[in-house]
Amino acid sequence: MIEAFTGEQVRAAEAPFLAAGQGPALMRRAAHGLALAGAEQLRDRRGAVAGARVVVLAGTGNNGGDGLWAAAELARRGAAALAVAVGERLHPEGAAAFAAAGGRVLRLDGTDGPAAGDALARAAEHVLRADLVLDAVLGTGARGGLRGAAAGLVRTVLERWPGTGAPVVVACDVPSGVSADTGAVSAPVLPADVTVTFGAAKAGQFSAPGEQLCGRVRTVPLGIEAALPAPGLRRLERDDVAALWPRPAAGAHKYSRGVVGVVAGSPTYPGAALMCTRAAVDAGAGMVRHLGDSATRALVCLTSPEVVASEDHPHDVRVQAWVVGPGAVGDPAQEARIDAVLTGPHPAVVDAGALTAAARAAADGALGPGKVLTPHAGELAQVLAWLAALGVGEDAPDRAQVEAEPLRWARAAARATGAVVVLKGATTLVADPGGLVLSQADGSPWLATAGSGDTLAGIMGTALAHCAEHPDLFAAAGEWARGDARFAVAAALAVAVHGYASRADGLGPVPPTALSAAVRSVLRFGR
Repeated sequence: MIEAFTGEQVRAAEAPFLAAGQGPALMRRAAHGLALAGAEQLRDRRGAVAGARVVVLAGTGNNGGDGLWAAAELARRGAAALAVAVGERLHPEGAAAFAAAGGRVLRLDGTDGPAAGDALARAAEHVLRADLVLDAVLGTGARGGLRGAAAGLVRTVLERWPGTGAPVVVACDVPSGVSADTGAVSAPVLPADVTVTFGAAKAGQFSAPGEQLCGRVRTVPLGIEAALPAPGLRRLERDDVAALWPRPAAGAHKYSRGVVGVVAGSPTYPGAALMCTRAAVDAGAGMVRHLGDSATRALVCLTSPEVVASEDHPHDVRVQAWVVGPGAVGDPAQEARIDAVLTGPHPAVVDAGALTAAARAAADGALGPGKVLTPHAGELAQVLAWLAALGVGEDAPDRAQVEAEPLRWARAAARATGAVVVLKGATTLVADPGGLVLSQADGSPWLATAGSGDTLAGIMGTALAHCAEHPDLFAAAGEWARGDARFAVAAALAVAVHGYASRADGLGPVPPTALSAAVRSVLRFGR
């Protein structure tokens, strides 16, 4: 499992060490780890460090010091190192070590008029011709993005970025302009191939849109790890999913394995019910019950004869968890069933056509942690708009604002609704009203297609049903996964399995109609 922290949490853990005079030792450890990562990239790219061209974009603070110390180490191994000083000064000790190793400095700050333009053009040329660029301008404590000469340099470089043959970019702690706390991005940002982060992974490195600019994240231990608090964000890895995904015991029966009720589909959108019920079956539900109109029920039974389909009301059937909303649009009977589930006692995946009703129910205080809302960014904006109109929560963002700060708005929606919020995207965030956040980025871009969410909802319904039947299902994971937090863990597990299924053939698209078969393969965890 990956545990990630806010920049503030890491700085607070560092504070006693800095007060004890261990700051230089921490910097040297960080810089050595950065240098090792840079050397590895150079060996992969050109076979050796000696003779490589290394450019460090150096800020004025400790982040710049880390970069200068690392560049000095690479220079002592035979690299030609240039520091581009983007501020009025350089970190004193780092600059001294860099100069002693034979590094050269090009200053951008302090020049005006044509001289400033010439310096920027020279710096951009050096960056574009480098084998390795170390981005060491802004660290975890920075607010906002690059400014002045630094911003101008990165914009110039990005305008001329060659694609193939471009230098390898290694970010120091976090790419400059990416928030370590939230993943929000203040352009311009030089995308990193590798981010070398210090002490602990940062939450912003596993949250969109910043995650897409960090490349591979490598953590360098500093010796402060025991002082860290509970992480601000977690990510389940494949071994975690294999260990936590519920499996039947020898004495299991269909009810102990979880019964999933599905209120999905309508005469207009019957396919949603087919994909949702099939996914719940293939994810391992003990029984799946579908409620809907007669034509949709007939299609469900033809494609999944093990599903028990009826026109019953939710109060009249026995389930452990519900899935409501996929394709359930424009059908008054389905809308009545959705309202009954939202105000009922059972856990429920609340998707698509049920999200507006969920916002209204949340304003009346009807939702709880067993309810799991699964919006994409546009749907979350609509939910928050409803909540704001009903006097609940913060001012409503538009879709672009949600996409710019998804971690912020997923947390806000979880607080406002009292439900788990699964904000779907390239990086999917699972926010629990108690503060737990999980982040999963396991899926293929091919998942961005109609029907994908219906399949995810079915998988998630199965996971929730297991949670309801077995309250201590995730006890082995630790205290953080106990109690109501188990619903968020179940949601994250489903997101991960859905993502793995989308990559099952490793080649191209796995359409939603085939995802369930891929789920069966993934759940063997032998591939």
